[in-house]
Amino acid sequence: MDITLTTKRQPLAYGDQPVDVSTVRSELAGAGVRYAAISFVDMHGKPKAKVVPLGHLDGAASGSELFTGAALDGVPQEVNDDEVAAVPDLARGIAVPWQQDITWFPSDLWLNGATFEACSRQILKRSQARAAELGFVCNLGIETEFFILRDGENGPEPIEESDSLAKPCYDLRTLLRSFPVVDELVTAMNALGWGVYSFDHEDGNGQFEIDFAYTDALGMADRLTFFKLMLGEITRRHGVYGTFMPKPFANQTGSGAHMNMSLADGEGTNLFEEPADPRGCGLSTLGYQFIAGVLRHARSISAVIAPTVNSYKRLVKSGSLSGFTWAPVFAAYGDNNRTNMLRIPMGGGRVECRAADAAMNPYLATALVLAAGLEGIREELDPGLPNTDNLYLLSETELSARGISSLPRNLLEAMEAFQEDPLCQEVMGPQMHAAFVQEKLREWEEYHAHISQWERDRYLKFF
Repeated sequence: MDITLTTKRQPLAYGDQPVDVSTVRSELAGAGVRYAAISFVDMHGKPKAKVVPLGHLDGAASGSELFTGAALDGVPQEVNDDEVAAVPDLARGIAVPWQQDITWFPSDLWLNGATFEACSRQILKRSQARAAELGFVCNLGIETEFFILRDGENGPEPIEESDSLAKPCYDLRTLLRSFPVVDELVTAMNALGWGVYSFDHEDGNGQFEIDFAYTDALGMADRLTFFKLMLGEITRRHGVYGTFMPKPFANQTGSGAHMNMSLADGEGTNLFEEPADPRGCGLSTLGYQFIAGVLRHARSISAVIAPTVNSYKRLVKSGSLSGFTWAPVFAAYGDNNRTNMLRIPMGGGRVECRAADAAMNPYLATALVLAAGLEGIREELDPGLPNTDNLYLLSETELSARGISSLPRNLLEAMEAFQEDPLCQEVMGPQMHAAFVQEKLREWEEYHAHISQWERDRYLKFF
């Protein structure tokens, strides 16, 4: 489970750890741990690491493990720059369920004795610090949707051959027939203390969702990073694979990673909860201000919460065998209405961003959404009344009359908004901002230049 120790604080060369290194090392050794994975993420949220013997944990905690940033996406360095040091967060280690002699430590990047500006985890910490200045703690829950597939004769297919219903959502038979893989994943999550409270078969064939307890924003970003790694390793042991590709199949719904956010005070009181809310959503004025800030920056935020060319094939209102895609396409908010980008689930007390998918880097995504929401609070913005209609059915004229705009239709539109929004550079910092723009525009250009089979089928003999 997560290591959460509270002992005498011991200053280290690279910052001040909240726990004593020798205490952590002793506890891990007693649990049979032999190695520590000192891990950070690249721009895409993919974990990178060096693994050290447990006896070297003291050195690793002092920044001994160095990495050449120029060898990675989104660690913006030149080949002649000094290496960055990955410094583990000793209070947040996670036992590796499928390799129990290893503990995974999320880590921060440092450079020459100071925090590295373009470190994804540090970028989130900076947004958290802005929240703390206002007296807030950000809590976050992320709903994990994913496909479990195998390679068939005609391409990827569900692991269970009977998983072919036109409307498979919540189907118990297909869930039970896929149970060995899903159960191992849920069992591992509960062993880590993550508090899984439900899981189900989702709307796509081979698609599943696991919901687990929220925690502080940094802890949830760490957990989603590890969850993505864990899904890949556990499914591989069963001879199949898990994917977080937002839209693997054109005629099925895609996978999101809905971000459920709230702010609390220092005592843990949920400041978004208001049972007497006159708008009927159970949300406080603070929560509505947060929503207004996020909506102000919705188009630029999209570049980070939906960061791939494939993400925007999910964010369409139709194209699923079961009917609507359930994905948001409008920069709007509502109550339990799932056609909005931002939803206030039944009972209130939190704001759910439905446009996010698990291809995101959770540190960067959370940092930007949080910063936008805090801007709304500082400026006391108001988002207007909630949208309770099925927005998919409204005409362009009706949407315009309500002041509802669309989310970007593709990665290029999102990146253009991202480049033009000063908040994005402020949150990311100039190094990560520039690297993100360069990487994502390159991705778009490569995709746009690709000649697909659809184009050949359509045009090769058309004229």
